[in-house]
Amino acid sequence: MVELARINEAKAAQSDVSARKKALLLGRQLGLSSEEGYRPSSASVAERAAFRQQKVSSQYQANLETIYAIALSNTPSDVTGVDLDPDWAHQFFKIAEQIHNRKMQELWGRILANEITTPGNFSLRTLSTLKQLTHKEAQIFEKALGMAVKVNNESRLKLIIGYRYTGGFGQIFRKSSPINIGLSNFGLPYSNILTLVDAGILHRGEFETGLLNSKTPMSFTLLDEKMKLTPKSGHLLFNYYRLTPIGDELTQLIHPKADTEYVKVFKALFSKDFKIE
Repeated sequence: MVELARINEAKAAQSDVSARKKALLLGRQLGLSSEEGYRPSSASVAERAAFRQQKVSSQYQANLETIYAIALSNTPSDVTGVDLDPDWAHQFFKIAEQIHNRKMQELWGRILANEITTPGNFSLRTLSTLKQLTHKEAQIFEKALGMAVKVNNESRLKLIIGYRYTGGFGQIFRKSSPINIGLSNFGLPYSNILTLVDAGILHRGEFETGLLNSKTPMSFTLLDEKMKLTPKSGHLLFNYYRLTPIGDELTQLIHPKADTEYVKVFKALFSKDFKIE
């Protein structure tokens, strides 16, 4: 823990140095910089390799200790715990030791705490995906979840991108179809959608609901915002992106923030063809 704090302080002090100095600083990770009691110029290749491996092992240990401390702080004392599956635990620690970013370590800590209390929520496949997820990609996912909704009693979230009017005599008099929300206006451009697809979090391509029943209202839950939408016509359907099973598992780790402006625009856009309560 102390070692990790020292490294983080050093990183902060190095944030404004030149590119060449940045490159030279990488030499420390390769064991090519002199340290107390060690001079790479007088060490053999094998000795430099052993020194570097020692540094890597120390960093891995620091990573695990940080993640464990986070897990411990998120583990309740009034809930009965369970023993981790040995294979799952082995793979978890093998992957987790390589997680260096503090924000991502928090996610891994919460996974461990969750599995100790309610096991089986995170598959090994999800752990493998999460390992590849960068902090920036996690932020994109957080933004997407802030705009995702649960429809009726469905457990899976939908990222609704709009709706369209199809068929019926009324379509003749409509100027445009479909109606799009424009997620890029709220910090989620199509390039970010592709990022989540490539990360295995979203399914590739758009989905459509079946025709919506004009006599059946639907409940929409957008974080803490609840609303009821009733189609004004029987010729409407939603377009949306759908989370993969891995994406569904990862939603347990992300705590998105509500976007009040998005909710406002959502209601204004949909009020043309839906009664919103």
